[in-house]
Amino acid sequence: MSATTTTRVDMHVKILDERVVSRAKARGIDVLVYAPHFVRLPDIRARAARFSDDDLLVVPAREVFTGSWRDRKHVLVVGLSDPVPDFITLDGAFAEFDRQDAATLVPHPEFLTVSLTAEDVAARRDDIDAVETYNTKSLPRDNRRGRDIARETGLPGFASSYAHLHGTVGEAWTEFDCDIDSEADLVTALREGAERRVVRRTGVSHALRGAAEFAHLGYENSWGKVDRLLLSGMEPTHPSHIAYDGRFDDVSVY
Repeated sequence: MSATTTTRVDMHVKILDERVVSRAKARGIDVLVYAPHFVRLPDIRARAARFSDDDLLVVPAREVFTGSWRDRKHVLVVGLSDPVPDFITLDGAFAEFDRQDAATLVPHPEFLTVSLTAEDVAARRDDIDAVETYNTKSLPRDNRRGRDIARETGLPGFASSYAHLHGTVGEAWTEFDCDIDSEADLVTALREGAERRVVRRTGVSHALRGAAEFAHLGYENSWGKVDRLLLSGMEPTHPSHIAYDGRFDDVSVY
């Protein structure tokens, strides 16, 4: 009998460079899902391709900020063929993800004011492929809530390091019982509910890395940063950017 094939996927990182790749390989990660904030899909794809090799696949993805800055809900999407901007309605975003047959995931559910709620997940259960049940950044109660939501809705779980900092890469991962050698393989595994396990590191070092990621949120979620990045209407993932050719004008919230 042949051994079961498994693939370790860190399902969400925000940074990508030589140090990230080296750390991922050292920690036995086979696939990284790269989804930086406020970067357009073609640029994400190009950088993912640059850092992929025979030992590590980097899959491009988007964490789309739906809604307004004060009432935003993040959705992680893998397998987009066409760019989708931030700051569009949740309905508009889900309609576009469905049109593109992408895998639609719920990162950090019910976390602060940036996430889908349990009610959102239940209402859109048929359009969602997995719920994050472990995020290195999240507090224990938030990860417990993610597990509760996955159980209540019957949706598969997933884990990620959610690394914004180099040291967090590979602190948590999703181990799939199948080969994942391409973006399409990962989308299929997610959409078909492939067997998997949520795995994380433990100990003081892991706790400290999680605390550092949580502290980093103050910068990531500052109004001044987003105002500077987006609300001029000229930045890469603003829905009124010329790159989107007005396709999202009817669902834009800005």
